[in-house]
Amino acid sequence: MSQSSDLRRRKATLESEWSRLVPQMRTAGSRPCGAEALRQDVTESWVRSLSSVDPGRDSAPVSDEGAVHHRWIGSPLRRPVDDLADELRSIAEDAGFVTAVTDESGTILWTCGGRTMRRRAERVNFAPGGRWDEQAMGTNALSLALRTGRPHSVFSAEHLVTALHGWVCYCAPVHGPDGRVLGVLDMSTTWDRSNPLAMSTVRSLVATVEARLRTEPQLIPRTNPDPVSLTCLGAEQAVRNGTPLQLRPRQLEILTLLALEPDGYAPERLREAVYGDRAVTASTFKAEISHLRRALDGGVTTRRYALTTPVSCDAADVLRALRNGDADTALRLYRGPLLPRSEAPGIEEWRTHLEVAVREAVLASARPEHALRYGERVPYDVEVHEHALRLLDPRDTRRALAAGRLTSALRH
Repeated sequence: MSQSSDLRRRKATLESEWSRLVPQMRTAGSRPCGAEALRQDVTESWVRSLSSVDPGRDSAPVSDEGAVHHRWIGSPLRRPVDDLADELRSIAEDAGFVTAVTDESGTILWTCGGRTMRRRAERVNFAPGGRWDEQAMGTNALSLALRTGRPHSVFSAEHLVTALHGWVCYCAPVHGPDGRVLGVLDMSTTWDRSNPLAMSTVRSLVATVEARLRTEPQLIPRTNPDPVSLTCLGAEQAVRNGTPLQLRPRQLEILTLLALEPDGYAPERLREAVYGDRAVTASTFKAEISHLRRALDGGVTTRRYALTTPVSCDAADVLRALRNGDADTALRLYRGPLLPRSEAPGIEEWRTHLEVAVREAVLASARPEHALRYGERVPYDVEVHEHALRLLDPRDTRRALAAGRLTSALRH
């Protein structure tokens, strides 16, 4: 109870200081007097940040998702973090934290944590692609650790951005064998879960990552693998350098699942996504993984299955376009159902997700060409054809096409 009361008082004090000092700083452009309740590194960061960051912004700016995935694949931190992934997830989920790893620019490349905390974090783009350097997101533990090369924690209203006042963050930079900062590891949670032991945990985890980097320098990639182009909407093909990869249907299913979930799968979860309740031996499953790994020149991690080879996937591109509100691109790329012959439970789930997402985007669009284009693929969808007719001008000759489709659908 005492700790909770102390945290509430500290939060209230910081909120009061923020409300008093930040407006002064925005006007004066310098650190004001009478800021004894705040750490100097915090107020100095506030001053620097206010030149580029609106304290009222609601989330971090986001980098291109595809580029972030490729940067993580090529990051020297990926292999050490993959090796520690189970431990990182266990710590984050048990303690109610979200754990993140960034590159040297402050862009988040990898996260883990319980579903509830991850959803909260995603609201402020504390997720892969989110930019958390000082210029992009102001004062926070990640930006301070990157700037100083030392561990930092930032509590509640020490954050410049008000959307982060409900959080506490513990962060430490990760140094490579040459002393260069490669990124940071951060553990964040709500302010009421603040715990000084969290910083010790972060330091310990970073020390483990740095030890792996020192003892296994071969983990740092020196060349980028050739990308694979995966077509899985209405077709089933993976191509590298213009040459189709010799993959069986089961291996294409696995490749598609891994392409759609860049964070990867625990072995048992991937096995269920591929086989469901079917009685399949572990050796059969591992043989499929091994064949795919050989076809990708080793591009699948071991303990937790994830891609290390860059793979462009038309289904992932459709989902990205829909998230960006780009229905034109989504409909252009959506050439049919996901791996239409597959009966793998994980593929069926993604297939339904894609179909529903595309259809909802069409029905939400005010452009008749979207409904007309999608209507070609769903001849018996009455609602889609009715939507097209509602949007078309009475003099538009395309009404005849939509009306014909609607008539056929109603007779079906």
